Formats: sequence, C-alpha cells, structure tokens
Amino acid sequence: MGFLVKLLISAIALYFVFRKIDLEEALHALTNVNVGLFILAFLAFNLSKIIAAFRFKAFLQPIDVHISDGYNIRLLYIGMFYNLFLPGSIGGDGYKIYLLKQQQDVKTKHLVSATLLDRISGLVILVVMAGIFLLFSTFSLSLPYFDTLVVLAILLAIPLYFLLVKIVFPLFVPAFFSTSHYSFWVQAGQVLSAVLLLMSLSVSSYYLDYLTLFMISSVVAVLPFTIGGVGARELVFLYGFSYLNIDKETAITFTILFFLVTALTSLAGLFVASKEKSKHNL
Repeated sequence: MGFLVKLLISAIALYFVFRKIDLEEALHALTNVNVGLFILAFLAFNLSKIIAAFRFKAFLQPIDVHISDGYNIRLLYIGMFYNLFLPGSIGGDGYKIYLLKQQQDVKTKHLVSATLLDRISGLVILVVMAGIFLLFSTFSLSLPYFDTLVVLAILLAIPLYFLLVKIVFPLFVPAFFSTSHYSFWVQAGQVLSAVLLLMSLSVSSYYLDYLTLFMISSVVAVLPFTIGGVGARELVFLYGFSYLNIDKETAITFTILFFLVTALTSLAGLFVASKEKSKHNL
C-alpha cells in the first residue's frame, strides 16, 4: 500500500477520533505528563526492541546467518526508521534483507521467511497476552459469552503457530522455543512501557482495561493500513472505552504518548541508516 494511501487512512482515522474527544482536556493531560516516567517508558520500550533484535538473530541461526550483536541491533533501528518514516519506500524489513543478502551467502527466500516468522512470533504472543488481559478486564463483564472464544484463542494460538512453522517453515523449527521465549519478553517490555506511560498521566485505576485496549490496538497496528499504527490505535481506544471503565481523553492521550516513544526510538535509525548507506555506497 502506497505512502499516500496510508497517510490518507491515518488522517481520516485521526479526524474521527479528534471530533469525538475534548481536545482541550486531552491537551491538558498531554502537557502535564510526568517527564521522568515518560523517559522510563522510553527506556522500557527500547529494551523490548533490543530483545526483539535477539529474537531476529535466533531466527537467522537455522539458515547459517551469523552477525554480531552490535550489527544486529543496528539493523533493528534501521528497520524501525524505514518502517515508520519511509513506509512508501523499500521498507525496513526489505532493507534489512537487502543488507544481509549483500554480506551473507544465503537464499533470499530464507531471509524473507526468517523476517516473516519474526513478525508472526511477536504477533502470536501479543494475541495470547491480549486475550489474558481481556479475561481479567471489565470488557468480559460486558460480553460474557466472549470469554469462551478468548480462552480458545489463548489455548490454540501457540500450538497453531507451531504447526505453521513445522509444516510451512520446517527449517526454523529448532528456533521455535527460543524465539517464542524472546517474544514473551518483548511484549512484557512493551506492557511495562505502557504502564509507565499510564503512570505518567496520573492514571491510578483500571490498568487492566487500558492494557487490554493497548494490546488489542497493538494487534490492529500491525496491519499495514496506516503509518506506524497512527489512527488505528486511537480508533481502538475511542470505540473501546465505551465497554471499559476508562477515560476517553486520557486513553487518546496515552496513544499519542506511545507514538511519541515509538517515533523518538525510530529516529535513532536515521543515523544508523546513514552510516550503513555510506558503507554500502547506497
């Protein structure tokens, strides 16, 4: 999907969101953020991303691609920068594959498979954790029969993912357990970041409700329809708040803060990408 289309979808989504909230109240919440807690949330988010880099490296091992930890982390930040700020170009994942292909004697399809599984692994654990938060949130009180479906999703997500790897990507079966373990800690780091952001907004109750929508919005944000999930997260919080005991303006302000954390982190990839481009004469 082209950059302009993604930009249009994000703009339309944000338009609907900001029409339905009290902008003055949201701005007040945004300008009264606890800076110290925001910085801690930023650090927690970066820690989760560094763990994600080690997960990607674990996926590279079955295809005999060996890179240093430092270069692996640099690839992570390059990918984040390209995915968020240059969604209409080659894309972060594509650029990482290109760089690795230039340096390693490996089939492109194997690099593509490793990159795809890296995404799927994170998404599976995300779905499981979102389901667990759902069960303990006030959302389950609104839709009691929904609990059964959620429990089934929790129980089946990882086994179905394992079957997918075994049948479609058998080469990567040896990396299944280690990468799934990494994925858990990636999502745990993101949850910690979210909790710290909520604390920075002086939220003192209904944390599970906020975190439930955060996890669901993270699943939605994975879909490549918007720029960095902008608009998608806000819509999830906007329409989800009616089922949960959370404040609408605070919820939207939280999504803005999380995007700021993501954007600031991704900007680090600009400097890394420039260095790698000069190194490879791009």
